[in-house]
Amino acid sequence: KNLIWVPHESQGFVAASIVAEKKDELEVEVAETGKRMLVNKDDVQKMNPPRFNKVEDMAELTCLIEASVLYNLKDRYYSGLIYTYSGLFCVVVNPYKKLPIYTEKVIELYKGKKRHEVPPHIFAVTDGAYRSMLQDREDQSILCTGESGAGKTENTKKVIQYLAFVASSKPRSSSASHSGELEQQLLQANPILEAFGNAKTEKNDNSSRIGKFIRINFDASGFIAGANIETYLLEKSRAIRQAKDERSFHIFYQLLQGSTPEQKKSFLLEDSKNYTFLSN
Repeated sequence: KNLIWVPHESQGFVAASIVAEKKDELEVEVAETGKRMLVNKDDVQKMNPPRFNKVEDMAELTCLIEASVLYNLKDRYYSGLIYTYSGLFCVVVNPYKKLPIYTEKVIELYKGKKRHEVPPHIFAVTDGAYRSMLQDREDQSILCTGESGAGKTENTKKVIQYLAFVASSKPRSSSASHSGELEQQLLQANPILEAFGNAKTEKNDNSSRIGKFIRINFDASGFIAGANIETYLLEKSRAIRQAKDERSFHIFYQLLQGSTPEQKKSFLLEDSKNYTFLSN
């Protein structure tokens, strides 16, 4: 049977086959349940041939439409494949759990490889930018964008992790006595930035309430020579006012929770519930 996509209240779209045609409507049978229903012809979307199932780059789809994009992302996600290309873009579906796909062995797999030679990954995007910088001698940018909880912060960390590993994997010249220090400082800056700029929200327990522009500088050989992080749009109001079931910035709770009894006594610190600004 030739299948099509039809709208569904809870699943977005479901696969169905056409049973009969009635003027502006189609009688269809849902493939999964066998249920029959009437749908408007304008709401029906074509389905790609089976050979495009779990395709790595959605730009290759014959029918690049909403239903096919959603199904492909869903199908790959349920197979443990959270990264998918869409032309120049790399789409990631947040798994909300740790996956063993960011180890040094995985980094080695992506080092120096062209995009089509390895599965979609943030490491492939990062390596592409790094190699383009070395070959073309031009600045490169990677933009992480998405709604709250999409994984922007975590993927930014993976970009830095990859660059820190690749750009320090070869021995430096003797003049660079601080070998490895810059890379480590770059990685270790994240917990500090998150402590002062992140907070629990309704959607995300570690939501960035601040924008970050991270610039990493490399020398002529491709090693990290320095970095600077610019912050902007800090949600200052969160320090004194939060919505229900949300919290202020992590640093306040970390200070109260991590202090020893002696420190609490010395600094006159109490439980977070005793502070109006920290307890809604």
